[in-house]
Amino acid sequence: MITINNKIKKLISLKETKFLNLYDAEYHNKKGNEKHWIIASRKNYPTLTQQFFEGKKGKVDAVVIVAYHVESKKLVFIKQFRVPLNDYVYELPAGLLDNDEKAETAVARELKEETGLSLIEINYKKSRDKVFLSPGMTDESVALVYCTCKGEISSDYLEDDENIEALLVSRSEAEELLKENANMDIKLYITLSNFVEFGEKVFL
Repeated sequence: MITINNKIKKLISLKETKFLNLYDAEYHNKKGNEKHWIIASRKNYPTLTQQFFEGKKGKVDAVVIVAYHVESKKLVFIKQFRVPLNDYVYELPAGLLDNDEKAETAVARELKEETGLSLIEINYKKSRDKVFLSPGMTDESVALVYCTCKGEISSDYLEDDENIEALLVSRSEAEELLKENANMDIKLYITLSNFVEFGEKVFL
């Protein structure tokens, strides 16, 4: 059996912005033909070229938070307006890491900012340091963090550009929400499905 490695040969920057960059990647397919692929990335050109051509290890871009509210025994999630959809979508709380910020620090910060809730404890056995979101389009990666939290829902900590409503859902309410034809992020869909089937065991 022959193993084929499709390595990128050249990377051209098409557009760089504050939060998202666009690149044209030249690579060879399994038949040796030259091909091009458009990549969206959170990383700037020097960082991405170091990863592709010098073997530098890539850093995680963001955190996605699977939080269990211990006082109400409910899952924490949000309803957020997303410009690419021009609509609201149900999601898990999440956010980009600031520079060399640790994932644990980002979890506490983003949880407080988006929901008003306070982090209690991270479940490291269930959490994953790095998973990819949509590898056919982007190299964006996240730390998927399972945790417990406490406190009252609040919008007092939101940034000006964040249009977010924080919500708590019980196991039975999660089952009903899954029946609705609402915009939903796939990570939340999977989490809700697991919550309905397994209850708090998903988080603890």
